[in-house]
Amino acid sequence: MEETMFIDPQRCIGCRSCVAACRECGTHKGYSMIYVDYLDRAETTATMPTVCMHCTEPTCALVCPADAIKMSEEGIVMSALKPRCLDCRNCVNACPFGVPKYNTEMHLQMKCDMCYDRSSEGLMPMCASVCPTGAIAFGKYEQIVPLRRTKPVNVHVFGNQHVETKVYLMLPTDADAVEVDGCGVFEGMLQRPAEERQTPTVESWIDTQVEHSDKSNEF
Repeated sequence: MEETMFIDPQRCIGCRSCVAACRECGTHKGYSMIYVDYLDRAETTATMPTVCMHCTEPTCALVCPADAIKMSEEGIVMSALKPRCLDCRNCVNACPFGVPKYNTEMHLQMKCDMCYDRSSEGLMPMCASVCPTGAIAFGKYEQIVPLRRTKPVNVHVFGNQHVETKVYLMLPTDADAVEVDGCGVFEGMLQRPAEERQTPTVESWIDTQVEHSDKSNEF
């Protein structure tokens, strides 16, 4: 099988090495495309890295009216093409995992592309290359899975919708799918640190067209 990413929440220690390394990826222009989320900050210090799951039928691409979001031959869903991006943010609102972010300075949707400039050349994505605990791993299925006690899951159930992804979650479960109750990958809303939820000061042209704008998914 081809190489892909494996996310193991049990191994995440919240060090955010992945966040810092992601900024160094040549195609990310200094922005981090990965987020370390608190699962339930009021009750536990447990965290998990959130990256693009690279759906086999990406909703972000399906709702894009300008065909700005492309998928590579390897199944990697890319960031929006700048000449085509319309600032509509359909992709931001449609993603069931809350991954795409809108960059107000560049007027562009940006997201994890598995460090395509590296992974397409046989190198690990930056996040996987620096993770000290193996919470983010990159490799072939038959190389990674036999070394773990957790089960690889890549089918996620959102109500009546089943979403299959290229990226696997390594979970302590016997289920074939991840049942989602509410928002986020697990039950309840994932909470990000306050510094990652700051409202940007640079406005997009679309902000002038609406009275209120939810900017939680913007840089």
